[in-house]
Amino acid sequence: MRLLSKGSKLYSILGFKCPRCHETDMFHATTFSFSRPFDMKDKCAHCGQDFMPEPGFYYGAMFISYIFMGWFCIGFVALLHWVLGWSINASFLTLIAVCIVFFVYIFRLARSIWININVHYNPPKEAGITSVD
Repeated sequence: MRLLSKGSKLYSILGFKCPRCHETDMFHATTFSFSRPFDMKDKCAHCGQDFMPEPGFYYGAMFISYIFMGWFCIGFVALLHWVLGWSINASFLTLIAVCIVFFVYIFRLARSIWININVHYNPPKEAGITSVD
C-alpha cells in the first residue's frame, strides 16, 4: 500500500478527509480561505461519521498542536540562528510570521490527527472498497 493513497492514515490526515471512508472533506473551506477557517462539518456526507462525537472531543488535539509547535519552534529558530547565522531577533520575527501564516493549517492538522487516532478506516460496503485495518 502506498503511503499517501486512500486507505492510509496519512491520506486522511494530510488531506483532511473523513477518517472512516476517506471521501468527504472534514472542513467547509480550504485551509488558506478566509471564510470560516475553523468551521468543521458535523458529519461525513458519504458514510455518516460524526466529526463532533462529544463535547470537548478535540481537547486532545490541543496537546498534539502544543507538542508539534514546541518542537517546530525550537528547530526553526535553531536552524535560522545556528545553521544560517541569523540574529536571534530576526529568527524569532521570522518564526512569528511563519506561525501566523500556518496557524489555521496547524489547527486543522491537529484535529485531523486526533480524530484519526480515534476512528479507523472502514469504508461503507456499497463503496466497493475493502477494509485495510
